[in-house]
Amino acid sequence: MTKNKSEWYIDWFNSPFYHQLYKERDYSEATYFMNNLVSYLKIPKDTTILDLACGRGRHSLYLSKIGYNVTGIDISKENIAEAKKNQSDRLNYIIHDMRQPLSYQFDLILNLFTSFGYYYNDIDNLHIIRSIKCNLNITGKAVIDFFNVDYVLNNLIEHEEKVIDDTKFTINRYLVDNLLVKDIKIESNNKLYEFQEKVKAYRIEDFLSMFKECGLMLKENFGDYKLNNFNKNSSPRLIMVFE
Repeated sequence: MTKNKSEWYIDWFNSPFYHQLYKERDYSEATYFMNNLVSYLKIPKDTTILDLACGRGRHSLYLSKIGYNVTGIDISKENIAEAKKNQSDRLNYIIHDMRQPLSYQFDLILNLFTSFGYYYNDIDNLHIIRSIKCNLNITGKAVIDFFNVDYVLNNLIEHEEKVIDDTKFTINRYLVDNLLVKDIKIESNNKLYEFQEKVKAYRIEDFLSMFKECGLMLKENFGDYKLNNFNKNSSPRLIMVFE
């Protein structure tokens, strides 16, 4: 049996099983959300955008194709290696810890698809907000796309099994110590692997507190990728625009 020995996100995001499990997250979804977002925010072309925790870069790639200058950062060297295959004059990828600011600023910073709350200590997650503050131009905007904790808990599928390309995934989900945890057991080629996902169960009140501490202000929030109003009980997402 192979178990992760370092921080959960390092081993899991560097694993090929991560991309196998989530391969249904396709470019059409990213395109739809990005079109809605940049249209609503009236983001002009040639704007500089930072994609924070970009993964393999599906959002970054699309934004660069429609005229934006995009930098994607991710802590996973495998993700960045894959993303760099699409690098261009408008698109750059860097291996970087999002808790640490870069040395230059951006017009728009995006943190998408629940790429926040990975750290057990609140101070580490607060460092991400501080880094966003440091990397924002004076008139810049930032967006965090997070899950809506109350909706997730009310609709939690505690146990799930699925087979993808002859690989069996057994998933158990639960809340413990204010962490939403996903235990993932994988059977592949007669071997057993175990991984976890652990994300802090932050609500909008928690984000407001972090924004205030970092001198940022929430301007708008939405509850889904159609940019409908946020509802604590019925919205699947918590999408926050702040500056």
